[in-house]
Amino acid sequence: METLSNLIKTTQKPARRCGRGIGSGLGGHTSGRGAKGDKARGKSKLTFAGTKIKKSWIKRLPFLRGKNRLQNRKDMVTFNLVQLEKWFKANDLVDTNTLTKKSKISLKRLNATVKILSFGQLSKALNLKGVSVSESAKKKIIAAGGKID
Repeated sequence: METLSNLIKTTQKPARRCGRGIGSGLGGHTSGRGAKGDKARGKSKLTFAGTKIKKSWIKRLPFLRGKNRLQNRKDMVTFNLVQLEKWFKANDLVDTNTLTKKSKISLKRLNATVKILSFGQLSKALNLKGVSVSESAKKKIIAAGGKID
């Protein structure tokens, strides 16, 4: 039961605006930046970690050599035999286009390669083209009567 002594709070104070005069509560001379130094003057570098060079974080990073090293990386999307069993009928063609339609994952947009893994059983013959297959999945597909191109 709500009484006057424990009502639910219905108002919110607006956030204090820093550096807008003494009357704002967070303003005036230094506006929360401290007295002197690079932080107060707004000149410190993003990579600056004190004067120590030998153990700075920039020295501890691994050397990322190569032009556009991270942008040219291809992601790999994996599918299992359980999914192929559910999505495809006997003697269907399994390639990146049909996997895109069935899985609703845009493999071209992701610039991804496809790999089939061996989780589950396969009871029908499927024709795989243009996808990489693990060794154990290859055995199961060929045992079911499928082809891998």
